[in-house]
Amino acid sequence: MIGAEVVDTACAALASHGYGETAVEALRRQWPGLRFVACSDDDVPPRLRAVAEGEGWALYYIAGGDHCLSLTTDPGAAIGLVVAEVQPDD
Repeated sequence: MIGAEVVDTACAALASHGYGETAVEALRRQWPGLRFVACSDDDVPPRLRAVAEGEGWALYYIAGGDHCLSLTTDPGAAIGLVVAEVQPDD
C-alpha cells in the first residue's frame, strides 16, 4: 500500500529536484521496500490518470502481481510509484 505520506514526499522531492534520477534515487533510499521506476509519460497508457502531477513530471501507482508489474489506480494494491517525465506539447 502506498499512503499519502509517500505521495506527498515524492511530490516535494520532485518539486525540489525536478524530474530525474536524483529524485528517484532519493525516494528509493527513503523507502527501500517500495519500487520507484523512472520513465517517459509517453510510456504510460493515456487512459490512466496520474496520482499526482507537477511541472515536468507525473506519478502513477505500480501494482505487484505473481509475474509482472503493472499500473493501478488503487493505492491499496500499490507497491511503488512510476515517476514519469512529462514533455511539453509542441
